[in-house]
Amino acid sequence: MSALLTQPHTAAAAVDPSRPAEPSPGTPEQRTTPAARCTALANLAARAGWKSLAVVLFLALWEFGPTFLAAPATRVFLPPLHEVLAAGARLVDTGQLQSHLQASLTRSVSGFTIAVVSAVLLGLLIAWYGWLNSFLNPLLELFRNTATLALLPVFTLLLGIGEESKITIVAYAAFFPVLLNTIAGVRTVDPLLIRAARSLGLGSFRLFQKVILPSAVPTIFTGIRMAGTSSILVLIAAEMVGAKAGLGYLIVNSQMSFLIPDMYAGILTVSVLGLLVNVLLVALERHFSRWRTAVGSGN
Repeated sequence: MSALLTQPHTAAAAVDPSRPAEPSPGTPEQRTTPAARCTALANLAARAGWKSLAVVLFLALWEFGPTFLAAPATRVFLPPLHEVLAAGARLVDTGQLQSHLQASLTRSVSGFTIAVVSAVLLGLLIAWYGWLNSFLNPLLELFRNTATLALLPVFTLLLGIGEESKITIVAYAAFFPVLLNTIAGVRTVDPLLIRAARSLGLGSFRLFQKVILPSAVPTIFTGIRMAGTSSILVLIAAEMVGAKAGLGYLIVNSQMSFLIPDMYAGILTVSVLGLLVNVLLVALERHFSRWRTAVGSGN
């Protein structure tokens, strides 16, 4: 009887709302202490500092090298970093840098978009249909091994020195990296996945949508990143040859006018632009490859 009388008190004590909830020994709140958070932040800062150390040293060498290490004659052609940044600020104030950057971005984005859309579609068809691959492969190999800049005079003669020739040569330079990586991405899809999808009754369109494209996305984006770099480099070279606006025109015109800091400001802008394009493409690749991260985290 005494045991029965004590049971309600025990149950009441177990569910007493006035008692604070005690965290379990394995909860993240207990494991993540302020000291652990400080240690994690310190490790993150150390890794970021180590990754950026080479860039900082290069910029420091650029700043102090021409003044203390280079000969006086060399300093004319290699100004310190602060003079280059000042020249870039002047170009921004006058609006010249924005105008040239807009011209280059318009050409590169137009040609790059045309190349990616056409190369992905053609690559999917070539990889899926063997007869089309055997028919087009010799011609594609011929053009793939032809240097892009070697065809610049041809594009200029046929299309003139306007925007059409610049956009066309950018599209040509970006086409083949995307095409080849699309073909490789489709061909490396696991055959077991394709058989399993067909056994489930998926048609050709759904098979491409649910199996082929998701599996080939990482390889395709490798080609897209290569094409992004190639499109910028080829465009700058084309603008140096025949253009009245663009970053390539800014660089070569500054060199011919002996505005050396302006020339380096244009080169630095091209470098930053290429870095931003690569970061953007990496972010897009992670977005379209989220399913791989989800599968990996579930293992």
